[in-house]
Amino acid sequence: MSRRLAVPPALGALRFWLLAAAFALAAATLLLPRVTLTRKAYDAMAFVDVTASMNTRDAVVRGRPASRMDLVKDRLTALVAQLPCQSKLGLGIFTARRVFVLFEPIEVCENFSSIDSAIRALDWRMAWEGDSYVTLGIHDALAVVKPLDATLLFFTDGHEAPPLPWTGLPAFEGEAGEVPGLLVASAGKTLVPLPKFDDAGREIGTMSATDVLQENRSGAPPPDASSRPGWHPKWAPFGDMLVDNSEHMTSVKEDHLKEIATQTGLTYAHLQSSGALLRDLTAVAQPRDVRVAADIRPYPAGLAFLLLIVLYGVLPLRERIGRRRHQPKPALKEVLP
Repeated sequence: MSRRLAVPPALGALRFWLLAAAFALAAATLLLPRVTLTRKAYDAMAFVDVTASMNTRDAVVRGRPASRMDLVKDRLTALVAQLPCQSKLGLGIFTARRVFVLFEPIEVCENFSSIDSAIRALDWRMAWEGDSYVTLGIHDALAVVKPLDATLLFFTDGHEAPPLPWTGLPAFEGEAGEVPGLLVASAGKTLVPLPKFDDAGREIGTMSATDVLQENRSGAPPPDASSRPGWHPKWAPFGDMLVDNSEHMTSVKEDHLKEIATQTGLTYAHLQSSGALLRDLTAVAQPRDVRVAADIRPYPAGLAFLLLIVLYGVLPLRERIGRRRHQPKPALKEVLP
């Protein structure tokens, strides 16, 4: 006859208490009410540069070459998905010298589909002019965001077209640091040619030095203008020499954007992953406390399930291994000559 191992009293008691605890946790799952918790929520207003330089394909999205605008749309969509519920996000575009609000900040969870669709629909053809006065656009965005009591997110490559005059940044009439926000550089750091499009919006190659203004000749000429070939104080105050400042090439204008950030009190950030963008946003934003009803029933339910796994999985397996260890080995038969 096979001999069965008796179950130790301690093991039997352990099974009883595991089953009792699992039953109690299952009952708690059915009876527990929602609890009220306090969490942080963030309000932001995002403006995306839709000027021509944002069509430059020097970015990578999900392993494939992509334009700067595609990169911004991908990271901004992911940011919306990561924001806690009751946070709000607004969306707008920048071109020429001012911004245009598509919609003011709205709650991200209830309106996720609408926000996502609006972000994905952003296109360079929304631009109403070809100029790109980035500094003036950021100044305008700060004035727009101020009464909204939100954090500014301004996505741009920093490429001014036409370039700034030799006198530098235009004056900022606001108060530096009054509006919190991020100035998000959205381009690569290597110079690449600007794409060229025809009147129908078809890409037909890249820009040459003669296709774009290489120098800003508005206002007073620079101090060294009189030393230029062909200079005349009245007819040619900037000289008549063709200038090549590589304005037909583009890369992130990091130093320029950092100078604007210093002038306006914004924080400079280079666009990388959506997680990094969320960390940068939460570091500068002014969060507000919101009370939410949280469902904690999954926690006791999960613990009850874990106890049942131990009761009906781990312990029987342990007993089976113990039986095999205690089974007597078969006796060797003696072989007669």
